[in-house]
Amino acid sequence: MLYRRLLQQQGPVEPRNSSPIVDSIVGTLLSQHTSDVNSSRAFAALKDRWPSWDAVLDAPTDEIAATIRPGGLAEIKAPRIKQILEEIERREGSLDLTRLDELPDEEVDDYLQSLPGVGSKSTACVMCFAMNRDAFPVDTHVHRVSSRLGLVPKTSAERAQRLLTSLIPPNLRYEFHVHLIRHGRTICRAQVPICSSCVLFDLCKAGPGLLAQGRAR
Repeated sequence: MLYRRLLQQQGPVEPRNSSPIVDSIVGTLLSQHTSDVNSSRAFAALKDRWPSWDAVLDAPTDEIAATIRPGGLAEIKAPRIKQILEEIERREGSLDLTRLDELPDEEVDDYLQSLPGVGSKSTACVMCFAMNRDAFPVDTHVHRVSSRLGLVPKTSAERAQRLLTSLIPPNLRYEFHVHLIRHGRTICRAQVPICSSCVLFDLCKAGPGLLAQGRAR
């Protein structure tokens, strides 16, 4: 019912376009703790500055940091990018992860989470958006909305991801993920959610209380 209502309100979700796995890993890293606009700028700057990931691997860390500075936390993300690329090259002999396309989900998940600084959310993003797998990433919007709806208890995003992945049918995970993000950005906002315009209000555990407390409109 949640999915159907969001689909009716928002319309269908655009189909996924797969991308190189290494691109997605780096892009997901750059998206952490910043806006989509800033992370996109940082990723574009990185790709414009160097012609390949091999060139990024050979580049000085401080130059990488200067290039991705628009994305924020450049002094942390630059060495992490180098560490990830170094580890992939050590394991694979090149910066190519296309062989993961032939592996089952569990093995892909294990491989990606074993890379430096790549956690469950990042892995789910790569699997969902780059590899067209039926993973369910839980970002801050999905975590907030699903918690308010009562789909998951108050818990960590990592545990919420495990619970939601088991709850949502595989064929709906990508679209439902996108719908929840849109809903969290426009209606179920962190500060002063617009409960009066929410198509899920009658199904929401938190909404009536937020309105009664004057924390929503």
